[in-house]
Amino acid sequence: MARVDQQKLRTGIAGLLAAEGMDADKAAVVAEVLVEADAIGHFTHGAGLVGGYLDALKSGEMTGRGSYDVVADRGACLTWDGNMLPGPWLVRSALDLAAERVATHGVVTVAIRRSHHTGALAAYMKRLTDRGLIAEISCSTASAARMAPFGGTTPVLTPNPVAFAFPTDGDAVVVDVSSSIATTTMTRQLASAGERYPGAWGLTAAGVPTDDPEEVVSRGGTLMPLGGAEKGYKGFGLALAVDLLSQGLSGSGRADTLGQMTLSVFIQVIDPAAFAGTDAFLHQASHTAGLCRDNPPAPGVTKVRVPGDGAAASRRKAAAEGVAVDDAVLAGLARRAAAHGLDWPL
Repeated sequence: MARVDQQKLRTGIAGLLAAEGMDADKAAVVAEVLVEADAIGHFTHGAGLVGGYLDALKSGEMTGRGSYDVVADRGACLTWDGNMLPGPWLVRSALDLAAERVATHGVVTVAIRRSHHTGALAAYMKRLTDRGLIAEISCSTASAARMAPFGGTTPVLTPNPVAFAFPTDGDAVVVDVSSSIATTTMTRQLASAGERYPGAWGLTAAGVPTDDPEEVVSRGGTLMPLGGAEKGYKGFGLALAVDLLSQGLSGSGRADTLGQMTLSVFIQVIDPAAFAGTDAFLHQASHTAGLCRDNPPAPGVTKVRVPGDGAAASRRKAAAEGVAVDDAVLAGLARRAAAHGLDWPL
């Protein structure tokens, strides 16, 4: 993987998206979110997604221009119809608005329907925690079915990620987990490379645990819920909760006929100042995070890490040395830039 200048990468990606018809302001935000994903080590949701986004713009699957429609607005509770606009722009816009209103309301919740792909949820969080705010984001791909309910064999749900971010006196605690053991992107990448899961992370069409991602990709199998064959009811329950929050509150989901890559999103921003106070929250959060980090490590473990520690270290390295991007991804973006007659900055 090459390390490249983050600003140049953002500029190049934004230029490509704009050349394919995306509004310049939206293209800039999408580029920021994707590069942030690479900077924190979420490489499956970074610059590697640009090609798919460009194809979606070209086909009309993703809308590049215009704005969302406000379905409901009660101050602290909002619902938007995303009109298939870029997920990163919709989510960032919702978070920014919630961050403005939370000083008045304490808690602000936004439900978004008909969003295109959102990218890595952890990539949105630093803007909130830097302001001392707590954030939760979850989303579901209402137009797809890749995970069977626990005990079943027919896919109903998707990996349905959920992320939480909490400010502390140091690095923020950022939890970003999928409801399935493996994500769809990981599964496709492993199958394409002819590789296996590290464990029985999938199910065959008959509901038998398997380490072969090809069973999921092309043979009618499904993703294994978080918790595996014995405790998969935990991941199933989490995925179901995300479905109901994101689709039920936004008013659009699996009960409807939807186009490809249609997501529903649930967002909540909390201001600790509205409760026991920001200082009180930071004191408790920092203390507990410290207890975890200072915990005596188990055999084979160098140091206990709190969720978000790895991302923060990766971000600092990216700022100092450049963001790591796969050589093949960079080459693909350069080819696309040439096809549009653009100067690729890297």
